[in-house]
Amino acid sequence: MKWPIIILSCILGLFAIVYFGRQAYGKEEAKAFIISLLDKADIKIDGSRPWDITVHNPGLYQRILKEGSLGLGESYMDGWWDCQALDQFFYRVFRADLDTYMSKNWYELYRACMLKLFNYQTRKGSLEVGKQHYDLSNEFFKAMLDSRMIYSCAYWKNATTLDEAQEHKLDLICRKLQLKKGMTLLDIGCGWGGLALYAAEKYGVEVTGITISQEQYEYAQAHKGTLPVTFLLQDYRDCTITFDRVVSVGMFEHVGTKNYDTYMGMVCSCLKDDGIALIHTIGSNVTAYTPDPWINKYIFPNSILPSLVQITRAVEGRFIIEDIHNFGADYDKTLMAWYANFIRSWPTFEAQYGERFYRMWSYYLLSCAGLFRARGIQLWQVVLSKEGLPGGYESLR
Repeated sequence: MKWPIIILSCILGLFAIVYFGRQAYGKEEAKAFIISLLDKADIKIDGSRPWDITVHNPGLYQRILKEGSLGLGESYMDGWWDCQALDQFFYRVFRADLDTYMSKNWYELYRACMLKLFNYQTRKGSLEVGKQHYDLSNEFFKAMLDSRMIYSCAYWKNATTLDEAQEHKLDLICRKLQLKKGMTLLDIGCGWGGLALYAAEKYGVEVTGITISQEQYEYAQAHKGTLPVTFLLQDYRDCTITFDRVVSVGMFEHVGTKNYDTYMGMVCSCLKDDGIALIHTIGSNVTAYTPDPWINKYIFPNSILPSLVQITRAVEGRFIIEDIHNFGADYDKTLMAWYANFIRSWPTFEAQYGERFYRMWSYYLLSCAGLFRARGIQLWQVVLSKEGLPGGYESLR
């Protein structure tokens, strides 16, 4: 009986997009509404402050009302509007919760329906983010990131540079995992191998890192030297070996709501009974089942941020939560450091990627910085054990 319901939902969704998606908003009415909305965030059209915006195409207002966040992002990529400081613009937009004043368009409702029905993060679907985003270019990411190629939130406590902040984050993770020489560690979503190589070099552990990105895999393989590290190009669902410790940094965002239970089941089966696991993930303040349409289309396809409710639900019956550490505010500073590196290195990549990519990537980094600055999303490190560590767990900061 499921397939007739799915087919009917698809037909109704497509009809809604075609029929209702053609709603017309009067130019002046649309402009007046957007201006009143931006006033709530103290943002002016053609103002002189860094967070004010300059409109080049008067069709912008209708496009935003019709297409929502996707229209806002694509119109920026198309050069319809500009802002001197996008991070400050988005900080004000998110701090004022302007999205709550916007009604969902029919495509977003249709997309939500499809995500409820289908698993977009199957083994095949999970490969899309690797191909579209992480396989972009090792040289590009090398120019943007720190010297260890860490593409996740840095820890800026007692740090003044990006390299220091990322190394502090890696060491914090290793200490939270209570790594000791001779232990085995599974790194799920190992990226370019930065954490795996650090743990092997500094703590003497044997590491297995897995990734779905061909570019990341090749880079990690080329830089492991003689350290006891093995890198595998495979899906997390194919892990079957047990380890003393399990870590996942910046990967849980790509798992998908339909796979949280499967993921935590895998972590549980791969972790020895007296082991410790650490999940480092961006998180949402509220439970959601649909990603931002612009981020989904251009940056991280088939990815969505978990809420603490969703994490604890998947953990329940498998793990004891030993510690939850939120340092989401540090992601703002991390993104701004990446943006500075991106701007500095852009002349090297300009001919290869072009103006539209430049605007897309700037929009991505700065909108996310503004969102973290507004505390709209968080960064959690969750420490887990199977049966509770004897004597308790010492929370490290």
